[in-house]
Amino acid sequence: MMISQLQEKNPNYKILSIQDSRFSRYGKVLNPDDFQDIFKYLESHTIIPKTDNNYVAHDPNLEVNIKSHTAISNVFGDLPVEYGYVNGNNSKLNALEYHKSSEINIALTPLVLMLGRVEDIKNSQFLSDQVEIFYIPNHSVIEIFPQTLHFSPCKVSDEGFKCGVLLPFGTNMKFISNKKIHQNEDILLFKTNKWILVHQEHQKFIDLGAHAGLVGNNIEINY
Repeated sequence: MMISQLQEKNPNYKILSIQDSRFSRYGKVLNPDDFQDIFKYLESHTIIPKTDNNYVAHDPNLEVNIKSHTAISNVFGDLPVEYGYVNGNNSKLNALEYHKSSEINIALTPLVLMLGRVEDIKNSQFLSDQVEIFYIPNHSVIEIFPQTLHFSPCKVSDEGFKCGVLLPFGTNMKFISNKKIHQNEDILLFKTNKWILVHQEHQKFIDLGAHAGLVGNNIEINY
């Protein structure tokens, strides 16, 4: 689906290209030629579940299939990296998370991301109408900057989506129990290097202890 068709299906929202200057607030576009090994692995060795999403924080088999890690190491300053992916069927905003590090997304399929900025969180809440919506074409690679609010991609076809996710090693791997709140941000800490606000409709994450701080319409992408 082209961005123009997606916009027609979602007239209440402005859907932007990652080439738009607005995207520079949240991230930057990387050279997809540096990530061909990951595209091939996602296509051949991963599947889209029939329902919901499947997130794998680190797949060692993906890591060993990469011939050159130079472009990846340059983004993360030579830190150890986890090589994961998320495949699925999500269509809604549901939540917004952020890391205090960059994240690389490798979009094998076209998808949509809803993005925001941490500085717009007020009193541990974020208004959903403050997100900006971006269409990511297939075989695109983007760096999401530290403290950019983001969450699961949204599909733009019945087939679902496939997206590689690279982060500093350890991110999202362990739940954090914050019994002592030292500052307002601590209530958002959910997993290692993962701060999150979830919508009240996303009961699964609320039951796991996530903070219900995403307020407003739980935006859904039609296609």
